[in-house]
Amino acid sequence: MVALPMDALLVFHLCPGGPSVTAMHSIPHTACGSQSASSFYRTMKASLPPAKKSVGKKVAPAPYPVKKPQQTKTSNPLIEKRPRNFGIGQDIQPKRDVSRFVKWPAYIRLQRQKKILYQRLKVPPSINQFTKVLDKNTATQLFKLANKYRPETKTEKKNRLKAAAAAKAEKKELPKSEKPVVVKYGINHITALVESKKAQLVVIADDVDPIELVLWLPALCRKMGVPYCIVKGKARLGTVVHKKTATALAFTEVKDADKAELANLVSAVKANYNDKFEETRRQWGGGIMGVKSQAKMAKRAAAAAKEIAARQ
Repeated sequence: MVALPMDALLVFHLCPGGPSVTAMHSIPHTACGSQSASSFYRTMKASLPPAKKSVGKKVAPAPYPVKKPQQTKTSNPLIEKRPRNFGIGQDIQPKRDVSRFVKWPAYIRLQRQKKILYQRLKVPPSINQFTKVLDKNTATQLFKLANKYRPETKTEKKNRLKAAAAAKAEKKELPKSEKPVVVKYGINHITALVESKKAQLVVIADDVDPIELVLWLPALCRKMGVPYCIVKGKARLGTVVHKKTATALAFTEVKDADKAELANLVSAVKANYNDKFEETRRQWGGGIMGVKSQAKMAKRAAAAAKEIAARQ
């Protein structure tokens, strides 16, 4: 142990061998008090022995990077670079999708607005049932059968009547022709067939406008025990009977070869429509808000849940 006088200043010095204590007799307490902090620090640093530098292994210098040979681009002096400026009133803007800004025809705007309204508003069950259309596979089989029983066209009817008139003029006996088996169309005709229970299957279009023309037909079919179904497109029904559109079609009879196919269709249709009538008459439609409204409602619900959690 080394005894140091009371007026000596102890300085801790860190060196590679460990910390050591150096006594500075030349700096009394009075000097420390009179000197400024910076001058005291310089005096203290000058009195310390020099620290030993640690010598480690030398690392080999990194090799010089090999530069890739740069290919000089040859530019044609006759071609002048003209960068485009797409600012307002400058160069022509690039082509982009502007369908959002198109002024669509009135019938397109109406059908789009109608679709949105059907989504937003609450739709009663009697109208909502027309959104539940027949599945694709069953509908394909149905139209395949319906196309076998298409009624005659105007030209065919004209030729048939001409031939009959010519035979009558020549006083020939007209050959007795059997009544053709065809699908029936016309809403009044179909109503009479359903009321008399002669219709075996009724096909209704889903997009009849106004919908009131066929709104009551599913209820009538169910009451009279006639199988019915709803398919997409009044125009598709119209092509079967050589018309632009048709509200409904009805099968009254088919040939013996197609009776099994009709029976399969009737069983599938009954399971999807007649047997589920009580269920569909209670299902409301619509009430689907837009993206913005749904986001607002979700935000309000989250805030309410957070407030309830904070109270607990």
